Amino acid sequence: MTSTGPARAVEAEVERATLDKAAAENFPVAPFYLPRSWRDDLMAVYGFARLVDDIGDGDLAPGGADVRLLGVSAEEAEDRLVLLDAFEADLLRVFDPGGPEPRHPLLLRLRPLVRRHALTPEPFLGLIAANRQDQLVKRYETYDDLLAYCELSANPVGRLVLAVTGTATPERIRRSDAICTALQIVEHLQDVAEDFGRDRIYLPAADMKLFHVREADLATPTAGASVRALIAYQAQRARDLLDEGAPLVGSVHGRLKLLLAGFVAGGRAAVHAIAAAEYDVLPGPPKPGKLRLLREAGVTLRGKG
Repeated sequence: MTSTGPARAVEAEVERATLDKAAAENFPVAPFYLPRSWRDDLMAVYGFARLVDDIGDGDLAPGGADVRLLGVSAEEAEDRLVLLDAFEADLLRVFDPGGPEPRHPLLLRLRPLVRRHALTPEPFLGLIAANRQDQLVKRYETYDDLLAYCELSANPVGRLVLAVTGTATPERIRRSDAICTALQIVEHLQDVAEDFGRDRIYLPAADMKLFHVREADLATPTAGASVRALIAYQAQRARDLLDEGAPLVGSVHGRLKLLLAGFVAGGRAAVHAIAAAEYDVLPGPPKPGKLRLLREAGVTLRGKG
C-alpha cells in the first residue's frame, strides 16, 4: 500500500520529527563526508533507534501520529509496553518479504537496507528489548547488570554500523561493543537527574553503596562530594572502555575511519565535559564544545590518548 496526499504528508512530518533529533546527539550520526548510500542507511538505523527510545521514554511527538501509524488505539496510547509490542510487530514486517509493508514510515525505510545487507532482526529486537526492560527494571544492582543492559540498549547500534558498511569482523565487533557501552554509560551520567525524574537509576546500587550515595542524594540541585566521587568512578570506566574500543578506528580506512573516530571522540569529549563540571551532573547534562570534540577527534585519528 502506498500513501498519498495528506497521509503521506503526516508520515513525512513524523519521519522528520524523529530524524531531526540526530543533530542533538553526542556523536555524528551520518556526517556529510560519507557516501550518500551510507548516510541514507545510517539515518534509517538512527530513525529506528531514536523512535524506539522515544516510545520507551514516553517522548513521542505530540498529536499521536506515531501511535496511529502503529495501529494502537487511543485507549492504549499511554501504555508503552503495548506500543513496543506494536512496534516489534511492525519491525517483523520489514523481514517478511512476502507480507504486508510496515505501517510506520521509519520502519519502511529499513526494508531496502535490510535486504541489501542481509541484516537479521536480532540487533533491532535487542533495542526493543532494552526499552521493554526500561519499563520493568528501574534499578541495577551491579556493574555487570548494567553491562548486560548495554548489550541490548547500545551495542546493537555499533554492530549495525559495521554491518551496513561491510566491515564487521569478530574483533571489530568486540571493539565496537566497548565503544557503544561507553557511550551509553556517558549518556547515563549526563542524564542522572532526568533519569531520576523518570524513576530510573543507571548507577549500580553496589557502587552507590560503596560511595555512600543514597537515592535522595540524586534529587538535590547540585551534587555533594559522594555523588561526585561516584560519577568520577563511572566516568573512568567509560574512559577505559573508550580506550579499549579505540583501536577499531585504526582497523578501517577512509571515510569510515573518520566516522568511527567521531564516535570515540564524542564519548571522550563528553567525559571531559563531565570532568570539567567537577562531576556535578545534577544541574543538567554537561555538554562538550565543538573545539573539544575536534581536538579529541584528532587525537583518536592519530591513535593516541
